[in-house]
Amino acid sequence: MGFFDFLTEEIAIDLGTANTLIIHDGKVVVDSPSIVARDRISGKIIAVGKEASMMQGKTHENIKTIRPLKDGVIADFDASEKMINMFIKNIPALKKKWFPPALRMVICIPSGITEVEMRAVKESAERVNGKEVYLIHEPMAAAIGIGLDIMQPKGNMIVDIGGGTTEIAVIALGGIVCDKSVKIAGDVFTNDIIYYMRTQHNLYVGETTAEAIKIEIGSATEDLQTPPDDKSVQGRDLLTGKPKQVQISYREIAKALDKSILRVEDAVMETLSQTPPELAADIYNTGIYLAGGGSMLRGLDRRLSQKTDLPVYIAEDPLRAVVRGTGIALKNLERYKNILIK
Repeated sequence: MGFFDFLTEEIAIDLGTANTLIIHDGKVVVDSPSIVARDRISGKIIAVGKEASMMQGKTHENIKTIRPLKDGVIADFDASEKMINMFIKNIPALKKKWFPPALRMVICIPSGITEVEMRAVKESAERVNGKEVYLIHEPMAAAIGIGLDIMQPKGNMIVDIGGGTTEIAVIALGGIVCDKSVKIAGDVFTNDIIYYMRTQHNLYVGETTAEAIKIEIGSATEDLQTPPDDKSVQGRDLLTGKPKQVQISYREIAKALDKSILRVEDAVMETLSQTPPELAADIYNTGIYLAGGGSMLRGLDRRLSQKTDLPVYIAEDPLRAVVRGTGIALKNLERYKNILIK
């Protein structure tokens, strides 16, 4: 066994709808958008990650950009496999090896995933040389990444707002007691902004622009203590067809996102209402933890706090909380054996 252990490399993967992150040797070695550009004629993959994301919305008919993961699960099997493969090949430490090493992997998956989807993830991993593949539920990984001791008989509530799904879970004794997975997350927020710009300003903007609006002036409430400056947005005028520019403020974006955030709030309330009383008592004391890129939306923590009357904390570096937790689970396989899915 010892010799093979020497040949085995360990990697932790957070396969996200929007971003894929990989940890190797305790460091984040890949942090790239989950996008693939494919040549339509030859079917070859031209670019993945950052390169492919720069092409998004700017391609001609022979190139197609695909996001292989939809709502946190694999939608395009072939593209996702090639993407994972290329990401793994680009890990600096593995590039130096003469032949591809066997991999021990922990991959995180959404909590609402089906058996079939789980198998798809496992098979993809095995094809890229994964000899030992473990899966971990996203809220679990987020909780470990935030630094909570999930093995304790104490309830913790995690809200992980990613690109495709928002995962809400109450965790105790190393297990998920009650959870809810809703398909309202970063991508939906981006689409809300596109729709708002079309209907309110007659301006047609692309996904990349809408994403930038969300990051720069996105807000969950109309009264922020330190509001961001207005942003000028360029796009195509739907009436004249000419390119044009408009100024928008964070208040408008708060209006645009309001309905979707309400649905996230409802899901949180629903999960709280299903929580056993003893755990509810714990959550009253510990509060709610937010992770994932969506938790960086300005004012979201305050809005959730007002709705639930509970303290709400944002994880430090929320974008990497899940992959950090996945990495910790990989390092301490023995300790977390019961929560990993083989």
